Amino acid sequence: MRHWLLPEAIEDLLPDEARHVEALRRRLLDEFDRHGYQLVAPPLLEYVESLLTGSGRDLDPRTFKLVDQLSGRTMGVRADITPQVARIDAHLLNRRGVARLCYCGSVLHTLPAGLMASREPLQIGAELYGHAGPEADSEVVRLLARALELAAIAATRIDLGHVGIFRALTAQAGLAGDVEEELFSALQAKDVPGLRALVATVPEPVRSALLALPDCYGGAEVLDEAARRLPDTSEIAAALATLRRLASNLADLPKVSLGFDLADLRGYHYHSGVVFAAYCEGAPGAVALGGRYDKVGESFGRGRPATGFSMDLRDLARLSPRQAAAGGILAPWPEDRDLHEEIERLRGRGETVVLALPGHDGGWREAGCDRRLSRRGAGWIVEPLRED
Repeated sequence: MRHWLLPEAIEDLLPDEARHVEALRRRLLDEFDRHGYQLVAPPLLEYVESLLTGSGRDLDPRTFKLVDQLSGRTMGVRADITPQVARIDAHLLNRRGVARLCYCGSVLHTLPAGLMASREPLQIGAELYGHAGPEADSEVVRLLARALELAAIAATRIDLGHVGIFRALTAQAGLAGDVEEELFSALQAKDVPGLRALVATVPEPVRSALLALPDCYGGAEVLDEAARRLPDTSEIAAALATLRRLASNLADLPKVSLGFDLADLRGYHYHSGVVFAAYCEGAPGAVALGGRYDKVGESFGRGRPATGFSMDLRDLARLSPRQAAAGGILAPWPEDRDLHEEIERLRGRGETVVLALPGHDGGWREAGCDRRLSRRGAGWIVEPLRED
C-alpha cells in the first residue's frame, strides 16, 4: 500500500497554490470587513442535531458522522458553515439589530458535488441577519459581485430566482412529498420530458405553470413573461415583485450580467425566498451560491431573517489569475550580528530572506530564491542569484 496516497477527491495544496489561495482569502475577508462583516470561526465538529438543524434533508447525506468517545453521542464533520453561523447569531450573539458575519474554513463532503469537485472545499462566505427586506438581498449580491471582481473572475453572470414560486405551485396542486421531490430534481436538471411525465395528472393551471418554469430564464423581461404564464396568486405575485425590485436595485452592477432563472431551486429545503448563483467563464457550474434562509435560526430558539452567500475558495483560486510571487533573498552562512541586522532590515521592507544553512543539498531557486545577499566591504548588497 502506498502510504502517501490521499482519499479520492481529497488533495494537497502545494506552495504556489497555497500562497495564491491564502492571498485571495485575505483579500476577500479584508473586503468583507470593510463592509462591516465580522469574522467568526465555528468548530469543525459538532453534534449532528446542531449541524443539521433547519437544513437536514439537504445536508444529512453529505455529512460524515462519527461517535464522540467522551459523550457517546453522534457528531458530524460540517458539510456547510452557514448553519453554524446561524446558530452563533441566534444563540450566542443574540443581537437585536442587524448582524453581519463572515467566515472561511474547510468543510467535508461524503461525496464530491461534481466530477472534478473536491470533497474538502474551503468555504468562504458572508451572512446578513436581522433584515427581511430586499435591501439586504441587494447588499449581499453586491458584495458577492465585489468579491468576484477582487478575484479577477472574468465574464461573471449572476442568476436570481425565488423558491416561493415553486412552493406556491406545488401547494396549489396538493402534490405528495415524493412527487414534489421528483419535480424538484427534474427542474434542477432542466429535464423537460421528465417534467412533462411527472405533471401529466396535475390539474390546470398548475400543470402549465410548472412546465413554463424551465422557460423562465433570461433577463428582466422573464419576470413579465412569468406574470403572464403563472397563476395570479398572492405568493407568486409577491415573489415576482421582490425579483423586480432586485432587478432595479442591481441594474448598475459593474462587470456583471444579471439574469433570472425561476427553475433554479438549489437548496430548496434550505432556502425560504430569493436564491442566486454566480457563473463565469472556465467553470462548469456555479462558482457561488446564496439566497435567503429565514427559518434556519428557529430551531436554535430564535428565528431571524437571514441572507448570504458562500463559495469554494479552492475553485475560486483556480479561476483567478495568479500574481507572480516575488523571489526571496539568499543570506550567507555563517551568521553574525551585522548579518542579522541586515536580514531584519530587509524583512522589515517586506522581503523574504532565507538563510543558506550549511550542508544544503540542492539548488536555492527551488527554495524560492532569485537573489543573493553579499558583503561588499563594510556593507551589504543584493545581487542576482547565479547557480551553476
